[in-house]
Amino acid sequence: MQERSSVRELAEQLRRELDRYSPGGKLPSSRALVERFRVSPVTVSRALAQLAAEGLVVTRPGAGAFRARPRTAPAPAGDTSWQEVALSADGAADLVPRSVDASGVLVSLAAPPPGVVEFNGGYLHPSLQPERAMAAALSRAGRRPGAWGRPPMEGLPELREWFARSIGGSVTAAEVLVTAGGQSALTTALRALAPPGAPVLVESPTYPGMLAIARAAGLRPVPVPVDAEGVRPELLADAFRATGAPAFVCQPLFQNPTGAVLAPERRAEVLRIARRAGAFVIEDDFVRRLVHEDAGPLPRPLAADDPDGVVVHVSSLTKATSPSFRVGALAARGPVLERLRAIQVVDTFFVPRPLQEAALELVGSPAWPRHLRAVSTELKARRDAMTAALALHLPDLALPHVPSGGYHLWPRLPEGTDDTALVAAALRAGVAITPGRPYFSAEPPAAHIRLSFAAVAGTGEITEGVRRLRTARDEVRR
Repeated sequence: MQERSSVRELAEQLRRELDRYSPGGKLPSSRALVERFRVSPVTVSRALAQLAAEGLVVTRPGAGAFRARPRTAPAPAGDTSWQEVALSADGAADLVPRSVDASGVLVSLAAPPPGVVEFNGGYLHPSLQPERAMAAALSRAGRRPGAWGRPPMEGLPELREWFARSIGGSVTAAEVLVTAGGQSALTTALRALAPPGAPVLVESPTYPGMLAIARAAGLRPVPVPVDAEGVRPELLADAFRATGAPAFVCQPLFQNPTGAVLAPERRAEVLRIARRAGAFVIEDDFVRRLVHEDAGPLPRPLAADDPDGVVVHVSSLTKATSPSFRVGALAARGPVLERLRAIQVVDTFFVPRPLQEAALELVGSPAWPRHLRAVSTELKARRDAMTAALALHLPDLALPHVPSGGYHLWPRLPEGTDDTALVAAALRAGVAITPGRPYFSAEPPAAHIRLSFAAVAGTGEITEGVRRLRTARDEVRR
């Protein structure tokens, strides 16, 4: 966060000084800017890149940065009003909707304004990301022979083997497809398993991005309640009988948003219920690499104990690295694997080979286990800081479950509290939080908020954010 703030401040300072230079005039060298403003070369480079993106400066490799010449008058704006008719034609009969509601996804992707504590983020703060290790991996990957050639459609064999070992059981590399992150893998899986118009069973509450995928594909999400031990098997069986759904999407490990772990006695039962229904289980194992230091041994993925091909497994490196490190995997056995492969090839061809090579370099380096240990320690410290701050400043928020993995908490609000009003008040108080409503595919049984502790700079910011949240709560109460 400090680096981003320095970039903004330097860019603003240089923006104010541009009038000192004539159009085409050369700005001071990067070295001179580093010495004058006492910032890093990276900060100077990013500030100049920001001004270049705004059209204020022009950078020339080896020559430096120059004030941009005035732009010519813009061309008259065209008339796009005709699109209102074209895009608004009656689509009630469309099985696959032409317009998509991305609001539930954007909540966790949108960066809050400067100075706002980010409790709504879905990724690690830059200080927790293995930036040096990723940069080194990408550099080594780019020098590998054939690194810029076309990869196998299914993914690099060595990377598929690594994902197969990570899943465990009898899963083999031949049963793994490399994907462009978990969201892409979920999209492929839902398209492969359910036709437009079909119901698909989902946990309730569940990840809004998955609900958005399902609805964009013309599917009807049907909620199955989750408790502290994961999805309730008797309700899952009832839902399959009532709907005939071809698939159930679940997160058995540190579920988003509740943090629940599917209980050992329920794991086999979920697979038996799906098998009897002739349906698939899409296992979104999104957060296995974000375990907390005090978690203890983790249960294996459902796919590791599934010889019959009931489970379509989704995993990703993105959550444990960076939002831009979009490398994931789909694992399945039986005829469904060919359908998954065909859909992925049609949609994306393949994941860029340099990124796959970089992923191999990263997970094979000594820096990878060190990074996972450091993140494990830091996430526990942040979780403890947030739970302590909530107990001190907001004791009326119910927190029945504190997870030992993942990056967020799921407090229940006092009865009668409007989560949407609280979110708006929180932003005015300087903290961004996520409302609970988008996590439910039907009417929510109670008001919740989701609080992420991964996207902030540290424990001090967590404490300050909870103080601001108390201010917002007091405003809503009045």
